[in-house]
Amino acid sequence: MEQVIQQTNIRKGLTKLVVPIFIETLLIMTLGAVDTIMLSRYSDNSVAAVGVVNQIVMFSFLVFEVINIGTSVLCSQYLGAKLQKNMVQVVGVSLLLNLVVGGIVSAILHFGAETLLGWMGLRPELLKYGIGYMQIVGAFAFFQAISLTISASLRSANKAIYPMLVTVLVNILNIVGNYTLIFGKFGFPALGAEGAAISTSVARGVSMVVLFIILFRKHIPRFPLAYFRPFPFIELKKLLQVGLPSAGENMSYSFSQVVITYLINILGNNALTTRTYTVNIVMFVYLFAIAMAQGGAISIGHLVGQHKIRAAYLLGKYVMRLSILVSLLLSCIWAVFGHSIFSMLTNNEEIIKLGVTVMIVDVLVEIGRAVNIYATNALRSAGDVNYPFYVGLVVQWIVSVGFSYLFGIYWGWGLVGMWCAFLLDENIRALIFVRRWNSLKWAKKSFVK
Repeated sequence: MEQVIQQTNIRKGLTKLVVPIFIETLLIMTLGAVDTIMLSRYSDNSVAAVGVVNQIVMFSFLVFEVINIGTSVLCSQYLGAKLQKNMVQVVGVSLLLNLVVGGIVSAILHFGAETLLGWMGLRPELLKYGIGYMQIVGAFAFFQAISLTISASLRSANKAIYPMLVTVLVNILNIVGNYTLIFGKFGFPALGAEGAAISTSVARGVSMVVLFIILFRKHIPRFPLAYFRPFPFIELKKLLQVGLPSAGENMSYSFSQVVITYLINILGNNALTTRTYTVNIVMFVYLFAIAMAQGGAISIGHLVGQHKIRAAYLLGKYVMRLSILVSLLLSCIWAVFGHSIFSMLTNNEEIIKLGVTVMIVDVLVEIGRAVNIYATNALRSAGDVNYPFYVGLVVQWIVSVGFSYLFGIYWGWGLVGMWCAFLLDENIRALIFVRRWNSLKWAKKSFVK
């Protein structure tokens, strides 16, 4: 009876985390989708160009995840073990590192925009949209680096409501800014893709400032110098120990998507535009899985810090089952209404027909994706950070990239063939991760001894 009550309380705590994380993630996804939807009213070419730029920008953002994933995992376990000083040290070191790294990434994206897009094989009619967008968004990438670190810290302390509220503000600013600068309203010039970039960058800057204010008022009032003299290299080592393999898995996935985007570019503008629209649509399918996985990972980290391994194991199984169920239901709904959704975005019949077919295949992709999102977060939060990296590195490149070329280019199945490769990749990794969680080998990987 006591165990049942404990599991009930844990699930209630999970719900309090998941709801704000869900809303925040929804709004973050909306932030990207708003650019795509509004630019679709400007031109399909601008959508395709921004889609390629965002692949590069999002890949570069994963550099920040080296620190942010470590921040989330260590803070969760330290808070579970009531090690306040260690938690403050971790957050301080994380902010410093991401400020430096963010500045370097911003410079690379801004000054290397034309070179990077040239490497992606972007055609001249798309390049004119892509360069301006990337130079502006890239220059202010460090805003995102700092914001992600602060948000990770707040969520690990069960204060997920605050990043959610900030994201609401950011979305309002971005929508108003896009409307004003893309189409030239209220006396401003019509800047198209560059207008979307300015709006997004300003919104991210406001987000960073507000999150800093919340951090000092609601979570960590100050960072005592005594905590950082001498410099806590042991916490830096742990951050990298968690972050490098964890971010490595994410970077492997994102870089594989960059390569796949290059392959899709070979198929032509319609395939590239369809892929951009589809990615923005299906994000809302696995939104719940992301929220469940992030909330579950924080709760699992707390339980591991308290040495409650059995409770962490059962919570992980619960998160996985619920994620699969919701993702499957949503993907089926999206597939049924695929034609209507694409028709709202474009008048190009070839894009609509191709998008509808891809959405049908995606139903099976989302089953595996839900498991992978849950499992990678759960294993990391328990300290088992290397296993997801090794699995992702091998399977993503052999199956997702290799079979995308085989099905899509070599055999001529096009974009649908590439989505079949994604189906195999996601579900093969899902089976491997389920077996790992059930083995309980992750139980000995905790950073709190």
